[in-house]
Amino acid sequence: MSTHDTADAHPRFADALRALGLTVPVRRFPDATRTAQQAADAIGCEVAEIVKSLVFEVRAADAGEEGPGEPVVVLVDGSSRVDVERVREELGAAAVKRAGADTVRATTGYAIGGVPPFGHLTRSRVLADRGLLDHAVVWAAAGTPHTVFPLDPQALIAHAGATVVDVRERTA
Repeated sequence: MSTHDTADAHPRFADALRALGLTVPVRRFPDATRTAQQAADAIGCEVAEIVKSLVFEVRAADAGEEGPGEPVVVLVDGSSRVDVERVREELGAAAVKRAGADTVRATTGYAIGGVPPFGHLTRSRVLADRGLLDHAVVWAAAGTPHTVFPLDPQALIAHAGATVVDVRERTA
């Protein structure tokens, strides 16, 4: 593992960090950190301290049935799953579904497993689950499946332009 400033980040994400005036240590791991569990194991933190940046396709209530939905990024802690029905209710949408790999890359500019919470190719609506605020520091992908960076969750949510919501699955 190496720790550098932003040298190990995806170039587009490093540019986004610079544009925001953020200096964060980006860690690169030899093995992929595509899943929250892999990232937590590599970092040595709890799975809940990992940020998953997930893309969903949202179909507006007044939209027709044809064509792709609007991409929406949802940030959630690594130990939680997104409840698509709660996302649908939050957005007042007709339907919500996980986006496929092509939509994720077209929307964010990054491959699944390396999507950071901000610095995306296109401007999309971003929702952040309130559970992220339960941690002093969270870790998110830095644009590749091998890189992560730490940030306090309030700053991460602010830089992502996210709305704080409750969209994780409720536990029994």
